[in-house]
Amino acid sequence: AKRAELTPRAPVKGAALEIASGTGQQVARFATALPGLHWQPSDIDTERLRSITAWSAEAPNIAAPLTLNVATDGWSDPLDPMDLIVTVNLLHLISDAAAESCLAGAAKTLSPRGLLAFYGPFLRNGLATSDGDAHFHAALRAANPETGYKDVAWVTERLSDAGLATPEFCAMPSNNLMIFARKG
Repeated sequence: AKRAELTPRAPVKGAALEIASGTGQQVARFATALPGLHWQPSDIDTERLRSITAWSAEAPNIAAPLTLNVATDGWSDPLDPMDLIVTVNLLHLISDAAAESCLAGAAKTLSPRGLLAFYGPFLRNGLATSDGDAHFHAALRAANPETGYKDVAWVTERLSDAGLATPEFCAMPSNNLMIFARKG
């Protein structure tokens, strides 16, 4: 479903960054669906970097993974401009400050007309869209009060502050959203 929404909006060629690539399964699928893009996977965890390497070993359009901590200011400074930046299921697992750093750094790294695409669960008008989402959001907050679902209004404001166009919200399975925002 994510690829189906991403593929028609993504550039056909150029450089793409996946933030928080996890195991590497997702970047391998994206690289197959969008073969004209040269993919740069990333993660903060050493074990996941090994998994990403294993998943992408056969793909000619996937670079070796980078260690990247998007929660730190300036994380994107050493990166070349990217035509596409993708992250899946990250923002609700990190603090508001880290999410803000992630979005601002991504916007800064996008090339002119570059696309930021991110997927996950979000609050709408401060509310979860299901009992399951409300419970998961509460569990995240109980474990760490700085984490949890971000509200679409909060996300829209951060994207605007970072100089990105009004985002497009696509409804996805399990009440998730795929959010697209373009630079310029």
